[in-house]
Amino acid sequence: MTDSPTPIEGSRFETELPVRPDDIDMNQHVHNSRYFDYVLAARYDQMARCYRLSMDEFLKAGFGWVVRTANIEYKRPLLMGDTVLVATWVSVMHTDGVTVSFEIRKKANGKLCCDGKFRYTMVDIQTGRSAKIPQWIAEKYSI
Repeated sequence: MTDSPTPIEGSRFETELPVRPDDIDMNQHVHNSRYFDYVLAARYDQMARCYRLSMDEFLKAGFGWVVRTANIEYKRPLLMGDTVLVATWVSVMHTDGVTVSFEIRKKANGKLCCDGKFRYTMVDIQTGRSAKIPQWIAEKYSI
């Protein structure tokens, strides 16, 4: 495991989510903070469904994830009634975390609404300090 910029092949997955009424802000479109929520909800779903390592199992193993940095570029608004497709993939496996790239698209027309990346650091939940990714977890993320 290195800080290689090579994307992890086969780690791109997609989750479908509805825009909910409480996602809408005073400008009648999805509030910017909700895009982060969509990515986090997609990752939670994909950990269990695609990587076969649910967040509950991850926590039982004594590990958690914290967001170290987050970057997002907004392209077009999401509105009430839209359904979104959130694609995420591990673009870099670091010694102590992962960089996850993402795209959010409107399901109806496939148009890109935003893209970006999150840098997650793995933490030992007993100490709250960063931890090296164990080989068995790296293998799950390297499908």
